[in-house]
Amino acid sequence: MSSSDKPELVERDVKDKVDDKEDNSGFIDKVKGFIHDIGEKIEETIGFGKPTADVAEIHLPCINLEKAEIVVDVLIKNPNPVPIPLVDIDYLIESDGRKLLSGLIPDAGTIHAHGEETVKIPVTLIYDDIKSTYDDIKPGSIIPYRLKVDLIVDVPVFGRLTLPLEKTGEIPIPYKPDIDMEKIHFERFSWEETIAVLHLKLENMNDFDLGLNALDYEVWLSEVSIGSAELEKSAKIGKNGISYIEIPISFRPKDFGSALWDMIRGKGTGYSMKGHINVDTPFGAMKLPISKEGGTTRLKKNREDGGDDDDEKKVRRMFECKSKLC
Repeated sequence: MSSSDKPELVERDVKDKVDDKEDNSGFIDKVKGFIHDIGEKIEETIGFGKPTADVAEIHLPCINLEKAEIVVDVLIKNPNPVPIPLVDIDYLIESDGRKLLSGLIPDAGTIHAHGEETVKIPVTLIYDDIKSTYDDIKPGSIIPYRLKVDLIVDVPVFGRLTLPLEKTGEIPIPYKPDIDMEKIHFERFSWEETIAVLHLKLENMNDFDLGLNALDYEVWLSEVSIGSAELEKSAKIGKNGISYIEIPISFRPKDFGSALWDMIRGKGTGYSMKGHINVDTPFGAMKLPISKEGGTTRLKKNREDGGDDDDEKKVRRMFECKSKLC
């Protein structure tokens, strides 16, 4: 055989290998196509399909200075003739790309055949954990958040599927309002019982409005409790704003000794106040604490015309009468 015949044999051998690869590739493609067609036929005949999911609503059932409880309602629809198990729920809450919270809920239930279920995902944000991790997140601020949820379901024909969901919003980091007692106005003054009105200044330290609905409180003058009450009170305190409210109170001056006399003489007397305010916010209802320790209050000494204030006169007359036993 001449040397010129050898290339022809090599070329034929290479060509046969190429033809074999093309045949194998074609065969695999045909098998894949057949399986796909069978799957579609089964899906059409039996009615199997991919489930769908959507975030229906996000609730904040409880939010206070320590934590925010969040409940995510996810609506899942199952078009299949058999129930499908919800294998896992994987969730992540982040703010500006920084993780605030993540978790996994295994064996989360079953979605009924040809039905739909609202699955609730409860999560809790602890503010101290967030503030200790990220120094720039301050009390009273509002931060953006991104919620990511992966629902893993097991569907006949399709196998395990991951249904990704995403939702964005804002959440507050609430801060308690600041409170001051600016003055006490006496409406009726006697040694046994005095009726007065406390003039309070409330300062909202948050970047969102507060709608005051009610408050409960207890007040101490010179370490003596002068009363407590729960009141319905309406007022709007704008974000980082100030509002003034008046609350009635009654007490017995004879329980105070020299403290009330110091207040009359303009020296002022120490007071403390503790309680809570119930407020509406853009994020839902909140119950926030109010407190003031070591404050000082006194009677208003002069009217605009330079005369003695009426409240001071009432108290002075009561003390003069008491000292003369009248």
